[in-house]
Amino acid sequence: MRVRTVLLALVLVLAGCGGGAKPHPVVIGAVEDAAKSGDAPAKMKLAQRAGFKAIALSSVWKPPLEAPEADELEALRTAVTAAKAAGIRPVVAVYSFAADTPVTPEARAQFAAYAASIPRELPAVRDVVVGNEPNLNLFWMPQFGDDGSDAAATAYLDLLAASYDALKAVSPAVNVIGGGLSARGSDRPGGTRPTHSPTKFIEDLGKAYRASGRAEPVMDMFSLHPYPEDSSIPPDFEHPKSTAIGLADYDKLVGLLGDAFDGTAQPGSSLPIVYGEYGLQTEIPPAEQGAYTGEEQPTTKAIDEQTQADAYVQAIRMVKCEQTVELLLFFHVTDEPQLDRLQTGIYYADDAPKASLEPVAKAAREAEAGKGGC
Repeated sequence: MRVRTVLLALVLVLAGCGGGAKPHPVVIGAVEDAAKSGDAPAKMKLAQRAGFKAIALSSVWKPPLEAPEADELEALRTAVTAAKAAGIRPVVAVYSFAADTPVTPEARAQFAAYAASIPRELPAVRDVVVGNEPNLNLFWMPQFGDDGSDAAATAYLDLLAASYDALKAVSPAVNVIGGGLSARGSDRPGGTRPTHSPTKFIEDLGKAYRASGRAEPVMDMFSLHPYPEDSSIPPDFEHPKSTAIGLADYDKLVGLLGDAFDGTAQPGSSLPIVYGEYGLQTEIPPAEQGAYTGEEQPTTKAIDEQTQADAYVQAIRMVKCEQTVELLLFFHVTDEPQLDRLQTGIYYADDAPKASLEPVAKAAREAEAGKGGC
């Protein structure tokens, strides 16, 4: 325990807690599937112009697949090829929705084979995310056992371990990214929407790992989706008295990972962190309304584009001073055209730039170089 405490204290000091923070290189990118179905080179050029050096693509697994179907593999290949040509690092997130949760040994083996087939078929892919928000019932069921225990974290650990082994068998250079957790959850077994907070999920994931007796890691990086409660909340808003985790709760996250894994074969407080999805919804000005359909959801509390620009730059400056953070991915490059979905990009749906484009591009390039202020 003393060794873990000392290690954690060192990490926090290096991160700037209680002293002057120093920037370190961080890759800034986005989650964006547009290149899988549109003009891939053009879409990647938009990302390149924004200073983005990583693009996360999705690939949804359904049983009993052990590899992407031909159309999906070709879509991934097209996007990955365009990304590499633009000097952008391709990341692929493999996940399922709740109805297809891989909770049996057979399903886990199929999912792991599917995940491993992607870097095998597409050697340029060296970053694979295993699962998406397994602490939410939209993507993982069951969340709780009959006795109210955390069924999701335990089952997800089994999937993560199987996928890690399969991916490392393709190449030890494949970077396995675990977690992908939502920033919030209720932790109420009897609730109408069964979910887990990231705090509880990480605690239970660590307990499951220790109980498993596994002598190998299950991930090379840990991913969190630190969306705020609504878009009016700035990046530096902390959650000291809740189980939520946002961008400003870095110390809390490092502490949770340390408590969960330090002293085992799985790194904890030193584990590289990926902020795998972050975005703030913008209002759509009249001149751009024609590029969108449907109606905006008022609960998002959309902000003007200059406020988004300032917040995104602030987020980049924050993460480059959080020493174990290696990736920050915005969601998206370009807005989704359906107003009931996400208008969090730095381009409007017709690819016209928002006010955030130039300041984000400048901040992203500084972050990649580890330059600029915190």
